[in-house]
Amino acid sequence: MCDCVYVMLLFVLFVGAFGAEEDSLLCEMLGNPEFPLLSKEGDITIGGAFSIHSQISTPPLSFTDAPGPLICSRINLREFRFAQTMIFAIEEINNSSSLLPNISIGYKIFDSCGSTLPSTRAVMGLMNGQERTLGKNCSSQSSVHAIIGASESSSTIVMLQISGIFQIPVISHFATCACLSNIKEYPSFFRTIPSDYYQSRALAKLVKHFGWTWVGAVRSDNDYGNNGMATFITTASQEGVCIEYSEAISRTDPSEQVAKVVKVIQSGSARVLVAFLAQGEMNILLEEALKHNLTGLQWVGSESWITASHLAIKRYSAILTGSLGFTIRKTKISGLREFLLQVNPSQDPHNDLLREFWEDTFGCSFHSSLHGQTQCSGSESLQDIDNPFTDVSELRISNNVYKAVYAVAHAAHSMLKCGQSGEAVNQWCIWKNDLEPKQVVTHLQAVNFTLQSGERVYFDENGDPAATYELVNWQRNQAGDTVFVTVGSYDASLPNGKQFNMNGINTMWAAGSLKRPQSVCSERCLPGFRQAVIKGKPICCFSCIACAAGEISNSSNPAECLRCPLEYWSNEDHSQCVQKVIEFLSYGETMGALLTAFSLFGAGLTLLVSCVFFWFRHTPLVKASNSELSFLLLFSLTLCFLCSLTFIGRPSEWSCMLRHTAFGITFALCMSCILAKTIAVVMAFKAKRPSNTVPQCSAPLQRTSVLSCTSLQVLVCVLWLTLAPPYPYKNTAYATERIILECDLGSPLGFWAVLGYIGLLALLCFILAFLARKLPDNFNEAKFITFSMLIFCAVWVTFIPAYVSSPGKFTVAVEIFAILASSYGLLFCIFAPKCYILLLKPERNTKKHMMGRNQ
Repeated sequence: MCDCVYVMLLFVLFVGAFGAEEDSLLCEMLGNPEFPLLSKEGDITIGGAFSIHSQISTPPLSFTDAPGPLICSRINLREFRFAQTMIFAIEEINNSSSLLPNISIGYKIFDSCGSTLPSTRAVMGLMNGQERTLGKNCSSQSSVHAIIGASESSSTIVMLQISGIFQIPVISHFATCACLSNIKEYPSFFRTIPSDYYQSRALAKLVKHFGWTWVGAVRSDNDYGNNGMATFITTASQEGVCIEYSEAISRTDPSEQVAKVVKVIQSGSARVLVAFLAQGEMNILLEEALKHNLTGLQWVGSESWITASHLAIKRYSAILTGSLGFTIRKTKISGLREFLLQVNPSQDPHNDLLREFWEDTFGCSFHSSLHGQTQCSGSESLQDIDNPFTDVSELRISNNVYKAVYAVAHAAHSMLKCGQSGEAVNQWCIWKNDLEPKQVVTHLQAVNFTLQSGERVYFDENGDPAATYELVNWQRNQAGDTVFVTVGSYDASLPNGKQFNMNGINTMWAAGSLKRPQSVCSERCLPGFRQAVIKGKPICCFSCIACAAGEISNSSNPAECLRCPLEYWSNEDHSQCVQKVIEFLSYGETMGALLTAFSLFGAGLTLLVSCVFFWFRHTPLVKASNSELSFLLLFSLTLCFLCSLTFIGRPSEWSCMLRHTAFGITFALCMSCILAKTIAVVMAFKAKRPSNTVPQCSAPLQRTSVLSCTSLQVLVCVLWLTLAPPYPYKNTAYATERIILECDLGSPLGFWAVLGYIGLLALLCFILAFLARKLPDNFNEAKFITFSMLIFCAVWVTFIPAYVSSPGKFTVAVEIFAILASSYGLLFCIFAPKCYILLLKPERNTKKHMMGRNQ
């Protein structure tokens, strides 16, 4: 507490002293200035921040001493190539007569060490310069007009939070975090590499394309990894891909923490690992993976490491061979390799970075006293060296640095109004001493040019370039070395479904296998089954349940079975819908054939009886039974037998209308004939003598009664057919697996009116015949009519419940059976006794016997 008070008092005294003497003091830098690793003076100065070293050691901190300087070690040759590419582009522009003529570009390159703290010091060094005093005020401009870098998203964000206040443009070649596309928060930020928003979506589509629905994920615990993985997980869930685990690591994590992540990966069942890692985290993960023998996984990598040649070594081949990932398109930069091979400590003998690079490359030392190491002469040749610095076969990120430098140059070219003077061929620029960085921002937003390679460079409203990627596959060549083979592409500007394409080149998979690995939580459901989510597990973990009857699944892993259309049904294995069996009473089946046979036999038998009656038409028996009505009755019975045939066969509009009306009219005619015969019998036996007042039932009266009774039924049928006729109907309600083709009644009232009228006639016949059953006569026809009506009514009374409850085609069969049974009953009961006498007992066929009385 006392120390805090002491510090506050000192601060107040310092401010007071400064205020009292501010007219006499100069603006001085607090602390020590930061010096660039590589620099050159120029009219326009471009700053650079690269992760030239990959390891950082922080000094111990205390409250008594000032912190020591940060120490960066382990040179990153790939990042050093990026820095040299920036210098190459600047020198190329300086030697150009068409771009920024008579204007020189200088540079200041700092080391961000792949960490936020050195990045902060680097951006402060870029802005402040190395001058300790600036005069009486601190309103001087930044020492650089634009900054290229850094190589990590987190480092770039730290730089932007400082440089953005002064509107200094920052163009990153490798910071891919989607968060940097926020133009409101980072208005002075540009980049020549696409946003991770597109890369993450492309990775999700890649995983889905190969059918991997169960994957693991590991990411860098920073802005780059967290934002990129969040977008990937969101898109993957939309594509139906589940994440088994999602782990995060940082390059500063202890080895125990990284080992825990490796154990999680090993214990997981997913065979595909999506690694959204920066190179620093990828390095420590691979080292720990080697210790735990983590092999057999299919790696899907982010752009940060997927083309890192220092990882494509035999040491990691068992782990990374077959890896897949998206990266920007590679290109060739003419003259770059020759420029890189000329890098030598002799260019700046006092430059520690060049000396360190030389020592690391050739394994020598400029200090001969170091443990007997070979002493560097400086005359060693890079021509025979094959390392990430000299390897220009995969110029992807280096090309981004190259494009960034040219973007700044074109913005300055436009800002300085460089053009041709009249007709002279020499270009000129209007130089401004007060060249402000915010002006560069404005002109960077409008740059649109094409490089010598034919690549077009421009920025959208968020400062991003066009999102196009190549799909790279790690394959082994005949020499056993790992090479990056382009096997596909992704273009975010194309519509969905056309963005991702494979180019047909064979892909090598994990562990060098030519067979694509499978990575699913549950095996795909076969056709005929559907997925059922297992409670407490992701949707990718499911059990397979057979589809219900009438439902199918003809694709793999359907969430729901599809119900077949109304006239279709599922086949035996529920894989496709097939036409339902159409069921109706046909002539071809046994039941239809039997009913047809009985119908034709009945009609034939009736015709035979007619022939017998016609043969014996002059005999007393036939005359006594009213031959005219008998022949009419036999005719109607023949029609009754034949009308049952209209009920058999495929229903049509005409057959549906015919079957019920023919049935109603023929039976009405039949009942009318029997009623007339019954009335004639009763009236004949009720007559005591010819002069009896009871009217005789003459033939015209009989014909009139038959015609009247039948005409009434015809009228009912005509009304039925006119108002609501029967029609063919596909009944799918009774049986789900088949279609019952039947005749809908149209109007049930019409059907029951027809049937009821026949029943009424039958009831009248039965009553009259019952009353005349005991009339004294050897040939009393009334008792046979009584018995026939009894059978007729019994058949049709039992028909009603059977008709209503019969299923499908049996409904039609019951109706046909009722027609045939009642027709046979009438035929046998009325005509069998007469045929018996006519054929077998001719002695009874006499007038005397007919006129005789029963005792």
